[in-house]
Amino acid sequence: MKPLTSYQNFYFVGIGGIGMSALARYFEASNNNVLGYDKTVTKLTNILVSEGIDIVFEDVINDKIQNLDKENTLVIYTPAIKNLDILNYFNDNGFTVLKRAKVLGMITENTNCIAIAGTHGKTTTSSLVAHLCKEANLPFSCFLGGIAENFKSNFLFNGNEISVVEADEYDRSFLNLSPNWAAITSIDADHLDIYGDKETIEQGFRDFADLVPESVQLFVRKGIQIGREAKTYAVNEEADFYSDNIREIGDKIYFDFHTPNEEVDNFVWEIPGIHNVENATVAIAILNNLGVHFETLKNGISNFKGIKRRYTKHNFDSGKIYIDDYAHHPTELNAVIGSIKTFYPHQKLLVVFQPHLFSRTRDFADGFAESLDKADELILLDIYPARELQENFEGITSKWLLEKIKLEKKEVSNLDEAFNKIKEKDFDVLLTVGAGNIDTLSDGIVEWLKL
Repeated sequence: MKPLTSYQNFYFVGIGGIGMSALARYFEASNNNVLGYDKTVTKLTNILVSEGIDIVFEDVINDKIQNLDKENTLVIYTPAIKNLDILNYFNDNGFTVLKRAKVLGMITENTNCIAIAGTHGKTTTSSLVAHLCKEANLPFSCFLGGIAENFKSNFLFNGNEISVVEADEYDRSFLNLSPNWAAITSIDADHLDIYGDKETIEQGFRDFADLVPESVQLFVRKGIQIGREAKTYAVNEEADFYSDNIREIGDKIYFDFHTPNEEVDNFVWEIPGIHNVENATVAIAILNNLGVHFETLKNGISNFKGIKRRYTKHNFDSGKIYIDDYAHHPTELNAVIGSIKTFYPHQKLLVVFQPHLFSRTRDFADGFAESLDKADELILLDIYPARELQENFEGITSKWLLEKIKLEKKEVSNLDEAFNKIKEKDFDVLLTVGAGNIDTLSDGIVEWLKL
């Protein structure tokens, strides 16, 4: 296969995806001609256009596509894309067409790659690792599954020696990577449309772990079994690397960090939740093993601002609090709702949740019901289909899910009506949560609550 440097043109089919857009930014930063298609105009596609990337939103073979030379053009697509005239054109005319994961894997082959995997926690952890690399002025590039608040992007280019990547288990994408260092934050049943059952997804993570050459460069949350030697990390229990003495003082969290040889007191950061202290623990462990001093790591932890739509919190003069989060699995919902209940135990919580995928809603219905029962009131939006067709999932609807939820104050709404319903509710804390297009509500909610 030709090296990536032999291409001058890169066409992205599905460029608006969070992983695709990071790759597009990488090739744009490398002074290539970057073009793409997406079906929907979003905030992210608008930003990409403002950065100089040419994007179309109609599935038509235009002059720019016809003028591309197949010898000098690499076409990259996401597996979420099914049948498109543009993609068919490239395939029918002899262009080199590769999945996003394959291309990201090719990039990691020639770098010292730090790959963060896990069904939960990988976006925050990989973004924090990238942030700490930046604080330490290491020569790195990062490819993230979320928008890091510190640099307002899912991509950052500070050199090519190190790559920090979010290792996505969907479609077994992470098996294309060449990790020198890796972390596994969690292994829960998810993406059962790909893996079929929990045992198969666990095997997928074991296969990923086997890609890491040295056991001292593989970090696994204590309790996860991956079938080979690795360094363990934990919170509030001893491991090779662990954090404890966690204190909440105001809006900040303090904790102490332990290595096999030393203890470092009083790390301070602003990201709530025990699960996020776990994420910080493994990020600190990796960077310290790369030779970064604790003074630099402490400073980086203290000024890390988190990820957009990962517990993004707004406080208002009225006393109301609004939190927006990407959680779309029962374990993630439990984490975010649990954090809210910990910080605001006596305040009324209104949850607006948009389920993501018919298959995930079907497979984890009881878990979703148990998580959402912890709210005081619930608005359940219609299921966001993403790559799935509703006719393939007869009977799987938000109304069906609502019937499993014991909460008294609950209702179903479509996205268009949700904002008006929110304005009618009595709440102290509002949580909008989900991985679909529920984020389109956030700007309006913030402006309304400012009044």
